[in-house]
Amino acid sequence: MKKVILSLLCLIWGMHVNAADMSILDFGAKQNSRDNSAAIQAAIDKCALSGGGMVYVPAGTYLTTTIFLKSNVHLFLHNGAVLQGVTDPKAYKGRAIVVGENIKNTSIQGEGCIDGQGNHKNFQFGDDKGRRPHVVLFENCSNVKVKDVFLYNSASWTLRCANNDGVIVNNIRIYSHGNHNCDGIDINSRNVVISDCIVDCDDDGICFKTDIPGFDVEHVTVSNCVIASNCNGIKFGTGSFGTFRNISISNCVIKKASENNVRNWRKMLRGISADTTVISGIALEVVDGGTMDRVVINNISMQDVQTPLFIRLGNRRGKGVLKNIIVSNIVAENQSLITSSITGIPGSYVENVTLRDIMFSYTGGADENDASIVVPEKINEYPENRMFGPVLPAYGLYIRHVKNLTMENIQCRLRKPDYRPAFIFDDVHNVSLNNFQVDLPQGEAPIVYLNESSDVVFSGFRTSEEAPLFLKIDGEKSRRIDVRSVNFDRVRKETECGETVKEGTIYRLNSIL
Repeated sequence: MKKVILSLLCLIWGMHVNAADMSILDFGAKQNSRDNSAAIQAAIDKCALSGGGMVYVPAGTYLTTTIFLKSNVHLFLHNGAVLQGVTDPKAYKGRAIVVGENIKNTSIQGEGCIDGQGNHKNFQFGDDKGRRPHVVLFENCSNVKVKDVFLYNSASWTLRCANNDGVIVNNIRIYSHGNHNCDGIDINSRNVVISDCIVDCDDDGICFKTDIPGFDVEHVTVSNCVIASNCNGIKFGTGSFGTFRNISISNCVIKKASENNVRNWRKMLRGISADTTVISGIALEVVDGGTMDRVVINNISMQDVQTPLFIRLGNRRGKGVLKNIIVSNIVAENQSLITSSITGIPGSYVENVTLRDIMFSYTGGADENDASIVVPEKINEYPENRMFGPVLPAYGLYIRHVKNLTMENIQCRLRKPDYRPAFIFDDVHNVSLNNFQVDLPQGEAPIVYLNESSDVVFSGFRTSEEAPLFLKIDGEKSRRIDVRSVNFDRVRKETECGETVKEGTIYRLNSIL
């Protein structure tokens, strides 16, 4: 008898739980309708009034304008279901096809698709122009989930999460190549988990922004994602008014996009060696007076990137802070003459950066004129890898206005001969460079060039080739340069100092012969 009663209670409870589950077909949605938004919205509203539940979208294609999710309502797209945005920009009541605003406990799930039709001529306004809807927008929400769905062909940013607390994005696919500004995932939220996603888009793959004053992007993880982009793979910025804090990026692959309908970098920039490329694999940018603190990036593989790593502290709308960054276990193949770089501006230093266990393969091919380029400061400029020009004067890493830098187990390889030094340090202080292997530059270029830098320790360098010069030092502020445990048996000249370098700048030269 107890078992029977228990079974009846479970049945009654199950009926109660599913009482608000609804199908859009029951509210008049039809595949041949020009706009199903009223029917879909009616299903969502009824579900919300009933206490919440699932709103099902069966297999089929349903045209719609904006639909607004409600608290405790979950939109489920069955396999074969397509919510297709209409192609009239003026028809959208909100800024996306599916919108969640000021709600909680909501989700979009299932193996169906939301299609923005972003390649339609009605949405072709140009870069950063025109009113174009996102595919999905969540704003001022809590406890949001997007899982398993396919987001396709957005007219603008594909999935935007702004000012939310508690976001899970799991196992989704994004493919957007029909328009300008087709970012994959844009995050301005806290307590966010993004995992197991495949993103292929024309603009930035995963982009963090603090463009809402007073709301910080913090406590975020991104893991196990494949990101293909014609712009930046993983980017912080450019909107950087608030704080990026306590963020982990791990176990991701970054590669070129499947299409390049909007831009072809090889035709636009000198030195690009592939038809389709990512701008920067990882881009960390603070230019609007904000702060970036405690960002950890680990286990990333990159292919066909112009620049593997771009870290920039500028002053477009105010001086900011960029500190406490760890980048480790990186394998990257570049396709340009735009080197990985870490740059601050005079008086504002990037601080506390660790680069560890990194293998860079560079295309090479720069000549002696490229090696002598003077890099402008461009303090107020839009941050991008090419902001200093199509070539930087180091082939491995260009580092300027940085304090407290640790570099361990760094390999820089060249696929073609190159006349630039491997590393340039300009106004860099408290540096440890340990156990590094590089291919040698051509001509008489040094392996490392140091300018106006202090408290620098080099150790653990080895080469099997004959090098003309290991280290060249310039600048009257350069001091306390410590060269230890360096194999100079294939180096013709250990160091060379410019006229302004003070005597005693190199206070230890302990080579291994």
